[in-house]
Amino acid sequence: VPLVQSGGGLVEPGGSLGLSCTASGFTFSRYAATWYRQAPGKGRELVATIASATSGTNYGDFVKGRFTITRDNEKNMVFLQMNRLQFEDTAVYYCQVGPYWGQGTQVPVSS
Repeated sequence: VPLVQSGGGLVEPGGSLGLSCTASGFTFSRYAATWYRQAPGKGRELVATIASATSGTNYGDFVKGRFTITRDNEKNMVFLQMNRLQFEDTAVYYCQVGPYWGQGTQVPVSS
């Protein structure tokens, strides 16, 4: 499986959570890596993306400084650290690298 996600789980509003995505079987460092999410009843939206070589980043407007995307090209991993989570962040989160997608991770934000 080219991309395997881990992390996730129930979190209270205001809490933090980290997601990771591990790549295998292809040259991870060649590609930008992106986190998307899909909330119930809504379309998929971009959360954050990080470039391959420069590690430049871009975030969805709703992130507002709460999330951080990083990558480790030696370990073939991309991470998403999410802080100050809100009810509206409840979604299934997916990593995408090149032509590959992770399996998705549920992130329910609930009190």
